[in-house]
Amino acid sequence: MTTLLRATDITRQFGSVTALDGVSLHLEPGEILGILGDNGAGKSTLMKILTGYQPPSSGQIWIDGAEVALRSVDHARSLGIECVYQDLALVNGLSVTHNLFLNREILRGFPPFMLDNPAMRRRAREILDDIGVNIPSVDLEVERLSGGQRQAIAVARAVGSAARILLLDEPLAAMGARESALIIDLIQRLKGRGDMAIIMIMHNYAQTLEIADRIMLMQHGTVTYEGRAAETSVSELMEIVRRGYRAARSA
Repeated sequence: MTTLLRATDITRQFGSVTALDGVSLHLEPGEILGILGDNGAGKSTLMKILTGYQPPSSGQIWIDGAEVALRSVDHARSLGIECVYQDLALVNGLSVTHNLFLNREILRGFPPFMLDNPAMRRRAREILDDIGVNIPSVDLEVERLSGGQRQAIAVARAVGSAARILLLDEPLAAMGARESALIIDLIQRLKGRGDMAIIMIMHNYAQTLEIADRIMLMQHGTVTYEGRAAETSVSELMEIVRRGYRAARSA
């Protein structure tokens, strides 16, 4: 199968500061890649580049084997790249349906158009059922949902827009065990579809090793470890981090 996403030698500089230095990655259909690293490791900068929010200073990106220059977030979305940020970008006072169709509402009639609420409700239920998200009613306001349910709605919105490459920014942050299990199950179901690949930006090493197929560890804008999740451990990754900090202090 053609590699879904490939990035090579991605560098990003902000004046004299190098946020990313020669980062490369690849992502296959049906794969989960976990990107680990502390604050300042370069994870967020890499995510912004892959979603078209900002360009790299140098490096190349390929989608489905074709080189692309991501011009904007909308351009990245047109290529099937979606991101669910940690703040979820949900509107608390709107229903599940209207959050799922935020900025891509279904309209009917002639100018002035009206919202086709029945069509959006039907489609919202189809999207949620398709990925196994159990929400009692699509008319509920999202502020009445649990943290796990809200995260699931944000993921469903990305999936409903035909995403093939899904970036999740700290999808399990500040969640209890029950809500984390809900999101982990959802991620595994999306992986099982086989037509989507997922990148998770994470801090929690143990959770990432549980979910991901492959691991990338980033430190100071570079990749210091990459390998199969089953072939490493939390202790090994922590030792790599400690070595990196010792080297940085001695430098």
